[in-house]
Amino acid sequence: METTRREFLSTASLTAMGAAVLATGLGTLMPEKAKAALSKPGTKGQAKAETELEDFVYDIENGSTGYQGAGGSAKEATVEEFPVSQSIAGVSMYLKPGAFREMHWHSIAAEWAYILDGAVRTTVITPDGTTSTDDFEKGDIWFFPKGHGHMLQCLGDKPCHFLLGFDNGHFSEFGTFSVTDWISHVSPAIMAKNTGLPTSFFAGLPKKELYIGLGKIAVKPRPKNINPAIPFSNSMHKFSMEKEGIFQEFKGGSVKLVSSLEFPIQNTITSMRMNIEPGAIRELHWHPNADEWQYVMEGKGELSIFGSHGRVKTMPYHKGMVGFIKQGYGHFIENTGTETLKLIILFNSPVYQEISMNDWLNSNPPQLIADHFGMTLEQAASLINHQNGIY
Repeated sequence: METTRREFLSTASLTAMGAAVLATGLGTLMPEKAKAALSKPGTKGQAKAETELEDFVYDIENGSTGYQGAGGSAKEATVEEFPVSQSIAGVSMYLKPGAFREMHWHSIAAEWAYILDGAVRTTVITPDGTTSTDDFEKGDIWFFPKGHGHMLQCLGDKPCHFLLGFDNGHFSEFGTFSVTDWISHVSPAIMAKNTGLPTSFFAGLPKKELYIGLGKIAVKPRPKNINPAIPFSNSMHKFSMEKEGIFQEFKGGSVKLVSSLEFPIQNTITSMRMNIEPGAIRELHWHPNADEWQYVMEGKGELSIFGSHGRVKTMPYHKGMVGFIKQGYGHFIENTGTETLKLIILFNSPVYQEISMNDWLNSNPPQLIADHFGMTLEQAASLINHQNGIY
């Protein structure tokens, strides 16, 4: 799906921008020390930047030991490893052919995923008894609402790699609710009553969760819904970002956007794929309604953030690293390498909003802009001719 910049931003529900800014409030964006400085007599609103911006880049692939087993591995970036990312957590997971991430659910977060390589089958059950079995390929995404039971399995004869995103930074992939963990810690007598299987079977189970196991690909037809009155779901959890995302091309790159408007079940997150060509920048901008979480798929670049009161910081990142920008903080990205910088980006909002520096400057009378910066009226008027987006 291709769209113009104006249509793209319209789709992003910019009409809700004013309410989002008011709801955010200056107090949530300003550090406590800065607020204290502003309240002191004689400061006249000029607070000294007493605290630097915290680190906002983390190496998810090499930053922690994570989980490593016979069937695959998982590396996570939660507030434990990446303290600035309070609202979004991520997991990079690899599975070998036939390996599966056992049946589980998450009590405090919804799960989003993007297939980086290989193929994955998922099964999920919803509270009304609807079941879904879907197969995903590279470039596809899924979304499971909080509390919905699901399973992930690597299809084919090649390993798979996928990125998981969660709408709560305090989520931990190693603290989810796994079916083997629960069953193995309930008395065999109760489990026998609950399932009709013999007590002896449950008595021999290991007293721990499986987490990632090795198995065979199921060949039988998928299960019917628990409630026979409910028709089979039509891949309600599946969306092809690369084929169906809202596309916009710029001189220096491109983006593909998937919000709740395109993928209704994805109701707490908006996702984006972004390409930035060598030497290009993603222009100065900010998001009034959401934090931003990034994963570098390929290439390298620099992420620069403005946090008010002279607090600016630039950090380099490359393939396998993640970045985080707090809601309302100004930022831009520069491709400093020789190959395309490819990013997966998550926003903790069901709709996309942005305000760019260039749009903001050009929404004011040229004379006002000239007076702000001491430029000529001709220079101020010429700003309208500059490119937007990625250039």
